[in-house]
Amino acid sequence: MKFAIDAGWRSDDPTLRIKTFPEHEFHTWTEDEIAQYEDRWPIGSRERTAYALHLYTGQRRADVARMAWTDVAGNAINVVQAKTGARLTIPLHPNLSAALRAWPRNNVVMLTTAFNKPFTYAGYGNMMADAIAAAGLPDRCVLHGLRKAAARRLAEAGCTEKEIAAVTGHTTLKEVARYTRAADQKRLAAGAVAKLVEQKPHENSQPSKSGLGKTEKR
Repeated sequence: MKFAIDAGWRSDDPTLRIKTFPEHEFHTWTEDEIAQYEDRWPIGSRERTAYALHLYTGQRRADVARMAWTDVAGNAINVVQAKTGARLTIPLHPNLSAALRAWPRNNVVMLTTAFNKPFTYAGYGNMMADAIAAAGLPDRCVLHGLRKAAARRLAEAGCTEKEIAAVTGHTTLKEVARYTRAADQKRLAAGAVAKLVEQKPHENSQPSKSGLGKTEKR
């Protein structure tokens, strides 16, 4: 619309006061929910391998479903995000390395169907939805919530927004901040209270009985 006004095609901007729609928030998996999934699906299972790829790379469903063994180079995995085209090199977390070592290399792609064929996008989503349900997790626990859990864990570890974006591939720090809002609040609040505890109390910092803020002389 700005271009149209500058070009003389319009004299006003009808979109000027349009409000943005409320954003839907996917639930971020909690540590208890993560533990519950791991209790149901042991290392060496397809469901655990897929889960580990999500949680320790922080990538979207489409990118995890097409990850190949050739993407692993040394102690890192290379990702080209389908949505953004971003090229990422993500170091392998020890837990992810353990999961991959326990998973057979029967195909070029890491994750395959029961017939050793690559998943379709929808088929992979259905497989993971069934795995989450089989773990007895509530409906709020969807696959995208693992991506948010990955970002939350990074934030709780003290990573900056730029460091988190280097893993998740988010193109704006605003989006990273939305993903990690709760984690940042807890971490910053904990740091703030810790500083308050460490602060030496000042003399006469407590209000006196007279309410004047000074100790009465006797």
